[in-house]
Amino acid sequence: MENNMEKRQKETAGAVERQKRYGLLIAGVILLAAGIAFSVYAYNTSYQNSLALGSQLSEAKAQLAAVKEGSQTGDQNALNTLIGQLSGEKLQQERPYSYGLISVFFALLLTIKGIYNAAAGKPIGQKADISRIAQAGLLAALCYIGFAFFKIDIPAGTEKASFHFGNVFCVLAALLLGGYWGGLAGAIGMTIGDLTTTYVTSAPKTFLLKLCIGLIVGLVAHKIFRLTESHSAKYVTGVTIAACVCGMAFNVVADPIVGYFYKTYLFGVPQDITKVLVKISALTTGVNAVVAVISASVLYLALRPALRRSGLFVEL
Repeated sequence: MENNMEKRQKETAGAVERQKRYGLLIAGVILLAAGIAFSVYAYNTSYQNSLALGSQLSEAKAQLAAVKEGSQTGDQNALNTLIGQLSGEKLQQERPYSYGLISVFFALLLTIKGIYNAAAGKPIGQKADISRIAQAGLLAALCYIGFAFFKIDIPAGTEKASFHFGNVFCVLAALLLGGYWGGLAGAIGMTIGDLTTTYVTSAPKTFLLKLCIGLIVGLVAHKIFRLTESHSAKYVTGVTIAACVCGMAFNVVADPIVGYFYKTYLFGVPQDITKVLVKISALTTGVNAVVAVISASVLYLALRPALRRSGLFVEL
């Protein structure tokens, strides 16, 4: 009897007090409603203007190609100037709708987190992990740099796909910080990369898929195989590679499929262009995946002991 009472007292003393909080849930729901309303408005106004500009852009490019081939007369410099102007105007008209969709996806994330806080509660007195937040910010910046400055564009009509190094740091972030923070770092960094380049319309899809990559890598590495605990070098290497492969395998399958429905039904891109884009995307995503698995594994295995010695290693 005494032993049971002592055991219960220890369990009670070791239990973390939690308080149910509804602020994040309320904020998420409000932002979700506002995001949906703004997205509908932007789609019916500025994005419809961008579709008209896209038709003019396609005609101008076709005319330029005909002039270069000699089958039609025209001023190439004037056509190049016109194409540049139309591209810039089209990009500006696409931004509001892309911003609206990003706000919707971000609001869904806040709402899910808010539901968790309301159901399970949040530890009382828990302080923000400044080190993890700082590392997440650094890795988000690296994701942006890896995509925005180290890429090769592959055009498909008025759309594009690319080879890039952004996924390397997206996967590395999940290995170092866990699925939630790592996925968020990758999603934010690469979404900003899309928004500040010509990939504006891909930004909402990028936010969703990169977050999922981080969650999958973090789940495999830290929740299933407990990578942050002490293990042999062989075990750490195997788990690191396996987690990277799982995250990138998801991206190889999901990116073309999600991209097809996303471009066709949310952005109204013609199916013939979408099919070409999906084929190119499957190629670029596969190459990017191989590069990410190799590079992220090497970087993590090199950084892991150094972070442990410096006291910056995040225990999950």
